[in-house]
Amino acid sequence: MSDPPAGKARWIDQDAHRHFLFDQALSLLRFHRATLDVDGHFGELDDDGALIDPGGPQKLLVVARTVHSYALGELLGLPGCAPVVERGLEALWREHRDTRLGGYRELVGAPGAGAAEKTAYGHAHVLLAASSAWRAGHDARALCEDVAAVLDERFWSEHDGASREAFSAQWSELEAYRGANSNMHLCEAYLAAYDATGDKTFATRAARIGALVIGRHARSRDWMLPEHYDEDWEPVPAYNRDRLDDPFRPYGVTVGHLLEWSRLLRGIAVATGEVGWTTEAARGLFARAVEVGWDAARGGLVYTVDFDGGRANPHRYWWPIAEGIAASAVHAETEPGGAYEVWYRRFWDFAAAHLIDHARGGWYAQLDEQNRRAFGPWYGKPDLYHALQACLIPLVPRGASVAGALAAHPPTLGDAAGGIRRAGDTGN
Repeated sequence: MSDPPAGKARWIDQDAHRHFLFDQALSLLRFHRATLDVDGHFGELDDDGALIDPGGPQKLLVVARTVHSYALGELLGLPGCAPVVERGLEALWREHRDTRLGGYRELVGAPGAGAAEKTAYGHAHVLLAASSAWRAGHDARALCEDVAAVLDERFWSEHDGASREAFSAQWSELEAYRGANSNMHLCEAYLAAYDATGDKTFATRAARIGALVIGRHARSRDWMLPEHYDEDWEPVPAYNRDRLDDPFRPYGVTVGHLLEWSRLLRGIAVATGEVGWTTEAARGLFARAVEVGWDAARGGLVYTVDFDGGRANPHRYWWPIAEGIAASAVHAETEPGGAYEVWYRRFWDFAAAHLIDHARGGWYAQLDEQNRRAFGPWYGKPDLYHALQACLIPLVPRGASVAGALAAHPPTLGDAAGGIRRAGDTGN
């Protein structure tokens, strides 16, 4: 890998690139506004920005990620975001919250939805949504406190320093399984809750999850992180070997998660001051991800690899590239130097060439190993969250959470000479 050309500025320091990031963020928020229909229902979008299943079941993950994303838009000062956040908070509180048994249902508005699972993954995203909305000025305290209490009572294991996985609607534990994916998103949510509330308990829990999953398991395997564990947090490496395209529990090492974790570790360092091991791990995870995941011939990151580094699922999904952009931006700010800048440009070049739909808006979700459009398990343009954060994280200083960084340092448009400046910059 070579350094950027001598004397050339980092992209993030150039006016044109910062304008590009703003434009992409605005385009994404405009496209995904249709996620909320005229009846106040949230759903996933097809390639043209229409609901795939109008009036169909409403998913907890879609509502929570929409609330979080439009709260970020609100922190940018963009009109039209606040009503989406308000409607999403209402949907979480009045529709997905189980007022009788507690917790938040994965699915509402479908036959049998009342018996839907209650998952750590879903509850983590409710906490993320509530925390970001609260940071953006909404009255989300009750939601934040309620979901945090459910996580305390039902999911969090003080013995393990991590979360249990899933329960029935009646709170019977469904399986003896522990997942790195759900705990990664809980780590993210706890960092956001720390930023919103100032409660150090949340930061401590985020660090404990990172220490278990990354400090113990990923480090001991040269940063090739196992995703699946039994109830004693022992890895189950063969889990889902026959389900290479599972969107949430695939076999093998998930390359995008190595990048996502590497970024979250920097957030843990901000929140807790734990710099030593988090820095080592952030570097190691990023280096391993690009080593085993990047296709040097065609570009793109493969979805999963075997534990020996061989490709398991060679398809390219949108979210690992988005996480690569975000991680390389955070690392380049923390440790200025050529390598991370090279990867930042490389990831954005791939996204611009293959993932961004420049005509209609949004990002394509899935490509095959030839970088041609592919379908299954992903269809249409199901997600704003990853792509939007890829646009916003480079624009703000490193923080414990994205919403916290935007609230503390909102990016602003400066004059022609100064370009885009962060609020509080002197411009001298």
